[in-house]
Amino acid sequence: MTRLSIGTSRIFAGIDIGTLTCRLLIAELTGSGKLRELRSDRRILRLGHGVDRDGILRADAMGRVVATLKEWRQVIDGYQVEASTAVATSAVRDARNREEFLSLVRREAGFQVEIISGEEEARRTMLGIRSGLPSGVTDMLALDIGGGSTEFILDRSGRPPMVRSIDIGVVRLSERLLHHDPPTPQEIQQAREWVEKESAAAVADMPRTAGLTCVGTAGTITSLAAMAQQLPAYEPVRIHNYVLKLEVLEALEEQLLSKSKAQREGLPGLERGREDVIAAGVIIVGTVMKTLDLSSVLVSDLGLREGVLLHMAERSTQA
Repeated sequence: MTRLSIGTSRIFAGIDIGTLTCRLLIAELTGSGKLRELRSDRRILRLGHGVDRDGILRADAMGRVVATLKEWRQVIDGYQVEASTAVATSAVRDARNREEFLSLVRREAGFQVEIISGEEEARRTMLGIRSGLPSGVTDMLALDIGGGSTEFILDRSGRPPMVRSIDIGVVRLSERLLHHDPPTPQEIQQAREWVEKESAAAVADMPRTAGLTCVGTAGTITSLAAMAQQLPAYEPVRIHNYVLKLEVLEALEEQLLSKSKAQREGLPGLERGREDVIAAGVIIVGTVMKTLDLSSVLVSDLGLREGVLLHMAERSTQA
């Protein structure tokens, strides 16, 4: 296999093994400390399906992820990477059989997976977000909605970040409360009450001063940004730094919660495979915005995947 390199540039590869989605990024670290994407991929593999109820990773879900990681190992081997890594988040953190999964990945795909805490996930997500913010954004509250958990990260200039992680994500909320298709008004109300209670507690000790920008990242918020613009295909340049307003979000919420999974298929901007969990996603985003009294959220197409690479680059420089 031909190994690709770019002069003497530093190339890193990272994989984010999430509850719902797995993501690959191979990128060059430029002289200015920014990442230039060379190759990326994302797959909705649902590793965390049933973990909230059963506490274990299912064999079929592990099989899907391992098969994808084997494929990505070959892709990574085609580049002259300085270092590569794979991290796992909520689903693997919570599963009783996580060691079985880690062993399987190590044996079949050759990756030593690092299970990161909610706090460490938030720290690396912030690295990714910070690398692509528009000028003028300094103090911010980041919202990272995953499949199994949601992280709130208050990051202010000259102060250590404050991180709070709650065990509510789109998969966990769907499996625990949204049992009908479409969800019933009672289920929607129960979901909103749960999200409101947990998010209010999470940010209770976080000072929210004037000039604070709320930034949202990960698949739920980027999908909603794509839907708000009715994009026929995913366009990172139109999604990144898009301002999602509350009134637009509320219109999407009304549309999505009134439709079944089948009726949501093919809606402009909605990523294929996200038709069921987008109901939980729009509930989480809408409830958090109202709980925190936010009129808009700045959408970031950068997050944990980019942060994982920047963290690797930091460590290699310090070594």
